[in-house]
Amino acid sequence: MQRSLAHKLIGSHLVDGDLVPGTEIALAVDQTLTQDATGTLVMQELEALGLDRARTEVSVQYVDHNLLQTDEKNAEDHEFLRSACRRYGLWFSKPGNGVSHPTHMQRFGIPGRSMVGSDSHTCAAGCLGMLAIGVGGLEVALAIAGQPLRIRMPEIWGVRLEGRLRPWVSAKDVILEMLRRHGVSGGVHRIIEYHGPGLAGLSAMDRHVIANMGAELGATTTVFPSDSAVYEFLRAERREHDFEVFTADDGASYDVTETLDLSEVEPLIARPSAPDSVVPVREVAGTEIGQVVIGSSANPGLRDFAVAAAMVRGRQTDPRVSFDVNPTSREILADLTRIGGTLDLVTAGARIHQAGCMGCIGMGQAPAVGQNSLRTFPRNFPGRSGTREDSVWLCSPETAAASALTGVITDPRDLGQDPPRPVLPERASVNTAMLVPPLPVERAREVELVKGPNVSALPEFPRLPDRLELPVLLKAGDDVSTDEISPAGARALPLRSNIPALAEFSFTGIDQDYPRRAHEAAGGHAVVGGANYGQGSSREHAAIAPRYLGLRMVLARSFARIHWQNLVNFGIVPLEFDDPADYERVGVGDVLVLDDAPRAVTTGEITIRNTSRDLVVRARHSLSPRQVDTVIAGGVIPLIATRP
Repeated sequence: MQRSLAHKLIGSHLVDGDLVPGTEIALAVDQTLTQDATGTLVMQELEALGLDRARTEVSVQYVDHNLLQTDEKNAEDHEFLRSACRRYGLWFSKPGNGVSHPTHMQRFGIPGRSMVGSDSHTCAAGCLGMLAIGVGGLEVALAIAGQPLRIRMPEIWGVRLEGRLRPWVSAKDVILEMLRRHGVSGGVHRIIEYHGPGLAGLSAMDRHVIANMGAELGATTTVFPSDSAVYEFLRAERREHDFEVFTADDGASYDVTETLDLSEVEPLIARPSAPDSVVPVREVAGTEIGQVVIGSSANPGLRDFAVAAAMVRGRQTDPRVSFDVNPTSREILADLTRIGGTLDLVTAGARIHQAGCMGCIGMGQAPAVGQNSLRTFPRNFPGRSGTREDSVWLCSPETAAASALTGVITDPRDLGQDPPRPVLPERASVNTAMLVPPLPVERAREVELVKGPNVSALPEFPRLPDRLELPVLLKAGDDVSTDEISPAGARALPLRSNIPALAEFSFTGIDQDYPRRAHEAAGGHAVVGGANYGQGSSREHAAIAPRYLGLRMVLARSFARIHWQNLVNFGIVPLEFDDPADYERVGVGDVLVLDDAPRAVTTGEITIRNTSRDLVVRARHSLSPRQVDTVIAGGVIPLIATRP
């Protein structure tokens, strides 16, 4: 049978299981990626696992999220991470070196390799022909320790690209079109594989934009072939020796197929507050705005900044607009400066921020309440910007720059000029000085971890009890994101190493009284969710922090992939309504009882009594036998501790 690229990549790393969609498989992991908002927990987990030395080909710890040092907490985290990298044998990317995804692509990404990362946008590396999957931090820790990644075998969704993008339309509009068609759960348990003649017009960084936001479709990952576009990217980075061709066989078959004609795509924009609330820009043109932000892992390429710079060259942005630029790597900022783009942006009124995630996760640049903020970012979940009642729109750099000039949402085609085509340098300004290599093993063993007061120990969680009697403390709707479960932003993000302190922010995006009531429910509690519960960021803090407060069970209509696994990893029972209509038969304050819980989870015969309403709710799960053992043990680390 002619094989898809995804099947080839999975097959070359398969250590257990069969390529049958829905069954559990195990994959060897070549590389890992961690960032500071999730990496501190990974390093604590490596310590709990007793790791001596990283067993991957390459593992890199980036500092790109917690860059604002408003007090000592972030600085302490950075020093802890640096010491952990020295101790365990990881590369350390210093603060200001760049966002993990484009920086890893520039320096470490290799076609054909597998990678897991404790960031949901790890899938961006699929633009190089890698098998790159975002997972929870504990799974990354296990991969660093030499364990395979265990996931449910996805379906392969082949998207054939035809035609070429028209003027003023770019890669961001392509992924917004996919979101418009399929929504935030359209890719769940699928790998998206792009192929076809339309690839010829997309650079490696264009593909990065599309692969990055495959996470917003809920996809396990996205893959593109490693072809001439990838070679040109690696050559520009002086890494052509890492190039190897990886493509699908001619006539490859796919589980799901679709065709997308690039010539039919127009400028698109996602309205507040969901990435799939997508409409043509022309339909909302004229809407007043107060902020434009360009950057983030979703539009990280030099081309994305250079186009915006060329559009505002010699002009001033509208006085009502705060025009902000987040360079995505030090290298890109250097190259943008080399071609004059930085001066163009600053002269036009832009504020240049650090090379990092920054406003994408609410670390600065929070918009005013009641003002529309246009961003080239991947997500616009409620409150993610750092403003509780925000109004964030997602768009391309072309739409963002056009709107910054006019003060209203503007279709860039209406500017009445030909789109700029900036000339980019053939070779990048490669500078590896801010990448600290691993220590030799003998010296690494002498390193002691540096833990400031804000670095807590991992909580210890007990086994699943024989009987669960749990009040429902919170009932959530559909598409609840991990931003709403465990928020980012300048107040909460510096506490990622301190679970007891971070736990006090749990679910406050939905119910600010949840932490207090959780403390009062001393015997544990449950949460009820709608469809696609836990979408968005891979942050395992959205599992471990509520677990610290006593969360033992989540009963939902359906789960997003990464959060579902994170719940398992920390001993929280993830159950789905057997009949989705039963969602209406459970409310806040109801008491749910699951007798003989370990047996019920093992057999899958789950009958929950709602004693407050004197009715029965039937539930199910899709856990593998390994995951069942994990939940019963109280999580992955307790399970490992019980083994000889």
